[in-house]
Amino acid sequence: MWKAAIEDAVNKTRANIDRFGDLFPHVSENDNYHLNANTDWTDGFWSGILWLCYEYSRDERFQVAARKSVDSFRERLDTNTQLDHHDIGFLYSLSAKAQWMIEQDDSARALTVAAAEVLMKRWRPKAQILQAWGPEGHELNGGRIIIDCLMNLPLLYWAHKVTGDQSYYDVAVAHADKSRRFLVRGDDSSYHTFYFDPNTGNAIRGGTHQGFEDGSTWTRGQAWGIYGFALSYHYTKDPLYLETSLRLARYFLERLPEDNVVYWDFNAPITVDTKRDSSASAITACGVLELLKHLPADHPDREFLKKGVERTMQGLVEHYSTMKKADAQGFIERGSYSVRGGNAPDDFMIWGDYYYLEALMRLENNHKGYWYE
Repeated sequence: MWKAAIEDAVNKTRANIDRFGDLFPHVSENDNYHLNANTDWTDGFWSGILWLCYEYSRDERFQVAARKSVDSFRERLDTNTQLDHHDIGFLYSLSAKAQWMIEQDDSARALTVAAAEVLMKRWRPKAQILQAWGPEGHELNGGRIIIDCLMNLPLLYWAHKVTGDQSYYDVAVAHADKSRRFLVRGDDSSYHTFYFDPNTGNAIRGGTHQGFEDGSTWTRGQAWGIYGFALSYHYTKDPLYLETSLRLARYFLERLPEDNVVYWDFNAPITVDTKRDSSASAITACGVLELLKHLPADHPDREFLKKGVERTMQGLVEHYSTMKKADAQGFIERGSYSVRGGNAPDDFMIWGDYYYLEALMRLENNHKGYWYE
């Protein structure tokens, strides 16, 4: 099943290279991806798909297209185009860092380190956070973090590893610690976002930007937490990160619906019209597979986690994939960008496609994505 799903995604990506040209896919409308000229936070996922397809197939068309996308990211950094946010890791881990990992290209390594420097500009030492959105001192966002940022921290951990500069590591750990303490709730659910006093770092309140309500559990946020804390454990070996990833994973997998692909928020009322988020399930599959690599063979939760991944991926492949739609642009249907905001609430998501393919390649050939070497 996994091999056939990978080959379907590879074939669709080959067709998408011609469809997209020099542009980058974001989310879809009426089954067609919206394209942009490398100005959105999601554009690294297209690069990551190209690199995954190249590694799987060794077809040079994917390599050429992937290299071309990295050139675009180099230009984006040189011109400082739409980089005033925390999602630098999403952009450059899956493009320039992936090229470095695959080809050992020195210019890609240098570009990735330069991207880490851009992310470091989000560090707010008084609050001990990486500010998610907005300029420093912003009235609403000046002391705000979001759980998504855990997936940007591997860029900083990696930069520490290759440069020896301790500041990258220290910032990543400080932000991960703050996220673990305030984004993860006592029942193992999570806030999407949390506000701090930017001058003192004192906690103000949890909230949401994407979820059903401030106290609910947005499923994609829970997924970012599962994967993000597992990756922080990989780099630091701090057992608290492993424990936190496991807690979040159990919460998520214990709440799978009948077809094993989650709704957009665990607290949203379930009706025939309730939106799914297939991308949350794909991210979680990757995160749990990473988590399993770090748990001992006799851990009591191993079997539950393995079965949860299998159920999730079978649900995605059998019920939400486009394997029977050869001309489809996306790999999995029923992703949601922002149900709350009415923005692409039931469409293809390029990050959903990326994590779906990464999870398939983890299952088929033990690939580990581009978050660490």
